[in-house]
Amino acid sequence: MSPNYHLLSTLMIHAVVFDLDNTLVDFMAMKRQAIDAAVDAMIDAGLDMDFEHVKGHINRIYDEEGIEYQKVFDRLLIDVLGDVDHKVLASGVVAYRRAREAALKPFPHVSATLMELVKNGVKLAVLSDAPIREAWLRLSYIGFHHIFDHVVTFDDTGRRKPDPLPFRHVLDLLGVKPEQAIMVGDWVERDMVGASAIGMKTAFAAYGDTFGDQEIKADFVLHDIKELLRIVLGDRAKRGAEE
Repeated sequence: MSPNYHLLSTLMIHAVVFDLDNTLVDFMAMKRQAIDAAVDAMIDAGLDMDFEHVKGHINRIYDEEGIEYQKVFDRLLIDVLGDVDHKVLASGVVAYRRAREAALKPFPHVSATLMELVKNGVKLAVLSDAPIREAWLRLSYIGFHHIFDHVVTFDDTGRRKPDPLPFRHVLDLLGVKPEQAIMVGDWVERDMVGASAIGMKTAFAAYGDTFGDQEIKADFVLHDIKELLRIVLGDRAKRGAEE
């Protein structure tokens, strides 16, 4: 499905709200690389297990506790050794952090698109279900921490998308009405459904879709984030974002 450009003339978008993971940054690719690096480091530090066994156990812990679980390596060592070997733990944590920083990058054209929106006076915000510390770390790693007018995380409202509270909170901070804002995200049932329910326009980030089987319910579908410029800016978008 292509963007519904026949709607452009009726849109008066003053603010864009972005999901963070798999919308601005390729979170899952980063996660895979960071976990792989941590597993190799823990084995090198003395963890007597094969790579696939360790990685499989880590993935099961994430399945149980959520992908943002911060004690995954502690839990792994307790499960397989009965206690935390701090040499092994430290090796895994350091390798994970180094790999995370190296692998965490914005999707193509994200930086240029954000700059074009800012240049045209569009307000920008992030709305994420990630913990506040992790959200800000990710934004800082990629140098985006100064771009957004507001960043709202799970810790700010205690509610996760598609609950209307986070969406209303970020709009209140931006000082715009729902019909004056568009939500960009990769998860239909959280980002698109939640935003649409309170009257926001929606743009599905198909380029970051890690599910592959979602029923698309959105006003627009983005195969490249630079398509957002024509949607938001209309005739003001003289050129596509290029990096």
